Amino acid sequence: MSQLDFHSKAIGWLKIILPLAALALLSTLFLVARTVNPEDAIPFAEVDVADRIREPRMTDATFVTITDDGSSLTIDAAEVRPDTENGSGRATTMTGMLEMPSGATANLKAAGDLMDSAKRLVTLSGGVEIATSTGWVLHTEALKALLDRTEISADQPVMAEGPAGKVTADTMRIAESSEMPGKYVLVFNGRVKLIYSPEK
Repeated sequence: MSQLDFHSKAIGWLKIILPLAALALLSTLFLVARTVNPEDAIPFAEVDVADRIREPRMTDATFVTITDDGSSLTIDAAEVRPDTENGSGRATTMTGMLEMPSGATANLKAAGDLMDSAKRLVTLSGGVEIATSTGWVLHTEALKALLDRTEISADQPVMAEGPAGKVTADTMRIAESSEMPGKYVLVFNGRVKLIYSPEK
């Protein structure tokens, strides 16, 4: 038998043997595969569907908007309950960050908030804390943040502590300076009291 004939016969046998071997391996895989235990399935969250239908809400919600002057406002809430009739939503355990084009930031914390999309307004309540990148930490009972431009204001008494010392005031406002566009200022109004103790 010539080497060419042997090579041809070997190829012919391999064409038969290799597919059969592959089929045998696949059959073995199916035979030895363990059965599926329904108890090992990934558990689904135990959610009261009827309650969610009756009172729709979102958990771990995030809202992001860009104001007309280029600031970014991000709001995270543990839970949000929409009010479809008024086009608003009420949130609980809220945190947020306002990032201004100048690079300055203001971190917000509140027990809850009410977002009114029609008025482009967020009202934070239940005790609010603002921590600015310039070193000021402010506390007030409630404040408002606009969604279409950079403006945060408190119409209730404010207590603040920062590089210049401690400040109490009737109201407060963070907004773009009318005299220096692109710059943002923190302004205290009403009866303002400053205990001057600059950082050393």
